[in-house]
Amino acid sequence: MRKREHFIGLWLDDREYKHLLKQRTISGLNASTLIRHSIMGINIQPKPPDTYAALLRELSAIGNNVNQIAYWANATKGIGKAEIAEAAALVRQAWRMLKETL
Repeated sequence: MRKREHFIGLWLDDREYKHLLKQRTISGLNASTLIRHSIMGINIQPKPPDTYAALLRELSAIGNNVNQIAYWANATKGIGKAEIAEAAALVRQAWRMLKETL
């Protein structure tokens, strides 16, 4: 059974149709969802890049590594220059990846 009970047909001119297609491409939404979001006043965001999921996984792994270094530093009440350099390198790597993706 359908969740929505009301159907509304819509006629568009060429300019409006091209704009709709462009918005679909940018947002990654289908036409129905895009139109529903528009009439409900929902802010339509561009879809994230295809590499977004991989970036999030990498950032999560880097965050875990930095967290382990911080935990180790707190447990041993000290941290060496090598560990600080490793943590800084991981943060720089995360920034590089973020800049490349966006």
